[in-house]
Amino acid sequence: MFKKNQGDGESVGHHAGRRVFLRTAGGALAMLVSPVGRAAVTRIIAIRVWPSEDYTRITLEGADDLRFSHHIVKNPERLVVDLEGIEFNSIVEHLPDSISEADPYIKLIRAGRNRPGVVRMVVELRKEISPQVFTLKPYAGYGHRLVLDLYPTEADDPLLALIEKSSPAEAAAGDAASPQRGGTRTEVTPEPRRRPSRPPVSRLITVALDAGHGGEDPGAVGRRGSFEKNVTLSIARRLKAKIDAEPGMRAVLTRDGDYFVPLYQRVRKARRVRADLFVSIHADAFIRPDAHGSSVFVLSERGASSAAARWLAKKENDADLVGGVNLANHDGHLARTLIDLSQTAAINDSIRVGAAVLAEIGGINALHKARVEQAGFAVLKAPDIPSILVETAFISNPDEERRLNDHAYQDTMAEAILRGIRSHFDQYPLTSRSKLAFAD
Repeated sequence: MFKKNQGDGESVGHHAGRRVFLRTAGGALAMLVSPVGRAAVTRIIAIRVWPSEDYTRITLEGADDLRFSHHIVKNPERLVVDLEGIEFNSIVEHLPDSISEADPYIKLIRAGRNRPGVVRMVVELRKEISPQVFTLKPYAGYGHRLVLDLYPTEADDPLLALIEKSSPAEAAAGDAASPQRGGTRTEVTPEPRRRPSRPPVSRLITVALDAGHGGEDPGAVGRRGSFEKNVTLSIARRLKAKIDAEPGMRAVLTRDGDYFVPLYQRVRKARRVRADLFVSIHADAFIRPDAHGSSVFVLSERGASSAAARWLAKKENDADLVGGVNLANHDGHLARTLIDLSQTAAINDSIRVGAAVLAEIGGINALHKARVEQAGFAVLKAPDIPSILVETAFISNPDEERRLNDHAYQDTMAEAILRGIRSHFDQYPLTSRSKLAFAD
């Protein structure tokens, strides 16, 4: 039976059939459509929805190339996507249930067979969007993917959002209370250890905290099934709460939920808030389960400091391939940011702060290397911001995986990183530092 939807331009039908729904560890809805009738049904493997304040991503995964067309319908706002060569008799009538009422961009999704050989999906929107629609080739266990990124036509200004926080305490309270998307709620305890006195600061120290991976990109997966992306977000949130509660300091997260952020966007966000330090948080993995310990990495201009550092940088830089980036949308910003400019000063500052953080985390966990290592991490390539990457422990090591999932250890790790940051800025107070002028 088909129903005509006014304004969509074509009809969307509804059919009964078999469906299987799985809730992934990341919180997205994975919709597996079982075959009914002919083999065309098997073309769609899964559909996942990743909501966030920055944007909402819808991923359709197929066993073969997905041919499609799309357009926007106004008044009310809708995104209409036609999938060609797809015939499935089982229409996902419960798909609207996967859309959170808090999703900033989607009201609901409906789908049906529009005409022979074409399935139409209509995304009803809460506001005007600027969609990015692109395909990805199979990679890292994923099949062919069609990605719908729903961005606002006017993005929020992260610097303005920081300014509008009336106090660091308010910022800490607000973020500590926010629930974790797609995982167990984390009880954050924003009560850092206070030192008896602290010299007055001339201006706020802004720290950009980057929780590695997210969304389509789970990062490393532990033997017990732990996802790196969940561990890093939990530690980053705890660290943010502690920094925001410090006099003269504030923090901003490059992601505050289970969604994917391209590497260049992480760097861009840090630069937009004029960050004084960029800290990327990860949980390492290696082919041998006995590898263990914490590490700190900074950018290298002349190659990696070890074969392991080179291997890790390659793996972390592949995050864009796993998570899925619209390469056609890249402007010159990334190329301008990643070229070798006068990064020597920023790298030297990175080594100093990295050493301070490494000294502190060495007090709570064994160190994989007793010195700061260097490699070509793309996420550390902001030319004017000291940047470090902290590998908190090896999630591929069963003992360390257990510790990484322990809230007390997460809190202790966040406290150690804070002590290292604080020690660095006590020794090297901020001066008026000019920013390189890049178009954002």
